Amino acid sequence: MTGRPRKHSLTLRGHRTSVSLEDEFWQAFREIARVSGRPVNDLAAEIDEARGAEMGLAGAIRLHVLRHYRDGGTRS
Repeated sequence: MTGRPRKHSLTLRGHRTSVSLEDEFWQAFREIARVSGRPVNDLAAEIDEARGAEMGLAGAIRLHVLRHYRDGGTRS
């Protein structure tokens, strides 16, 4: 693992996109999706729809991961 962001591919509502995340955030994001029984792409699409125009998708995913673990793993 490195501290540098790496590109990861996602499909949001039928459109391919990529998001640059550190390995630790990507692994945590995938784990949150797995535990909640949701595909990664569906969780990413939900986060994408909820984020404001001033925030990028990578930042929104990082904040989702942070909030999930800060809330004791109860957020999906």
